[in-house]
Amino acid sequence: MKLQMHSIHFDADQKLIDFIQRKADKLDTYYDQIIDGEVFMRLDKNEKNENKLIEIKLNVPGKQFFAKNQSDSFEAAADEAIEGLRRQIKKYKEKVVLAKQ
Repeated sequence: MKLQMHSIHFDADQKLIDFIQRKADKLDTYYDQIIDGEVFMRLDKNEKNENKLIEIKLNVPGKQFFAKNQSDSFEAAADEAIEGLRRQIKKYKEKVVLAKQ
């Protein structure tokens, strides 16, 4: 799946980009019609440790999935956001299968 990566207020290293891409590629096992997606990695300007924010948008035919998560590391935020997308995709796929019956 093709993901566009955007890092805002910092430069993301290749290891982080590869990590997010690998995690997102696993979503193809749940739904193989994902067209593409966008990932926004942002550093918030707050005093707390949890200042790393990730937003992920995935496009499928006729629908768009979105997940947003904030954590103290981009890896943890990406894990949680992708887990949220996985739940959305499974729920959507179940609805599509029920509608076809």
